[in-house]
Amino acid sequence: MAALLLLLLVSAGVLLSSTEAQEAYNKLPDNYRKGVDLALQQLNSHAGVKHHFLFFKSLLKSDIEPGFDVSYIYHSFYLKATKCPKGTVNSMQCKFRNDRPLIDCSVCYKTFAGEIEKNPKPYVHCVHKPALTEVCRIASCPFPQH
Repeated sequence: MAALLLLLLVSAGVLLSSTEAQEAYNKLPDNYRKGVDLALQQLNSHAGVKHHFLFFKSLLKSDIEPGFDVSYIYHSFYLKATKCPKGTVNSMQCKFRNDRPLIDCSVCYKTFAGEIEKNPKPYVHCVHKPALTEVCRIASCPFPQH
């Protein structure tokens, strides 16, 4: 009975975590959500990716608004694998996997009128967490950092 109660509590905690992550994604400003979507799109295009990933948390957000409805966005964040298969549409039921490393992503792009511009080409770089260093993260963005 105690094992069943413990399993129920752990399951509720995992579900709560993925729900909280979805809320964190929904609270991101639209310009930052578009970058997360771009990273997820790129990640899902790889044949080796078998699981559905969700936004987990932001590490660093920076934007420069020089005027004329132009913004330069830099966003560093984690994605986390779920137990759902890749291509899952309703991710509210997806529980996070704790047996996989986080995916550390950095995106850098220009927006005009709220839309990501194709030129300069948006920079999207995602790797398993231990592989991305601070020097690599900052050196990779072609736009000035705060």
